[in-house]
Amino acid sequence: MRKFILLFLSAVLLGSMVSFASCTVGKDNTIIVNQPTINRIQERGTILIGTTGDYRPLTFREADGTYWGFGIEVAGQIAKRLGVNIQFVPTSWPTLSTDVTSNPQAFDLAIGGITITDARKQTMLMSDGYLANGKTILCRASEADRYQKLADIDKPDVRVMVNPGGLNEKFANQNLTHATIIVHDKNEEIPSLIAEGQADVMITEITEAPYYIQTDTRLAAPLLNAPFTHGEIGVLMRQGQDDLLQLVNDVISQMKADGTLRQLHEKYGLVYAY
Repeated sequence: MRKFILLFLSAVLLGSMVSFASCTVGKDNTIIVNQPTINRIQERGTILIGTTGDYRPLTFREADGTYWGFGIEVAGQIAKRLGVNIQFVPTSWPTLSTDVTSNPQAFDLAIGGITITDARKQTMLMSDGYLANGKTILCRASEADRYQKLADIDKPDVRVMVNPGGLNEKFANQNLTHATIIVHDKNEEIPSLIAEGQADVMITEITEAPYYIQTDTRLAAPLLNAPFTHGEIGVLMRQGQDDLLQLVNDVISQMKADGTLRQLHEKYGLVYAY
């Protein structure tokens, strides 16, 4: 009798939990339980996506306000899965973490050139990677032979230019203690400044460098195939949005499986690593 009562109470408790949970059926027929972030976005009809808009070819904002890039297209796939529109919200590398965690919330997630790091994962959520990444350099094509290793850059007569607040500046400060480091506010202007002789080297990523050497013959990336670091780029969002994180990871997984991600790599001239 006692066993029966315990079983009955357990069944009642389970039934109560199910009745109060928000349950939906996903596109793959899986049951998704308790998705407050997704519900909020779908009720709004728009997903708010933070992006810097200064990082060709991952995220760039044209003068007319339109956005394009690898990350922007991934954002489009996320919005498509949710069945909502996109509103892009400007952010910057120095304010990215503050904007992600702000109250009231500035946007639902951030995308475009954001490297997955343990430091970010300690205070925020990061998706699975969708693009291989690593630190490299841009320099003038006429001086490409001059820079064959990190030690060739870390010299007092080498002017290294970086954008503020991101991992490029952090890498330069940690690894180039002898070089002259110049911080320039607008990341998208640095390649042209290097080509014009305003600085000698730009610390950048293997995801960004190919675009500039393809569009400006004055530039070279001599260490493109030997990056200083290795990592991945993912989607960043505030803690507590585990339902949205799971959906984003599902989208990335699907894009890998159906070839969409490979097509984007080919479109933007990037190496496919999955």
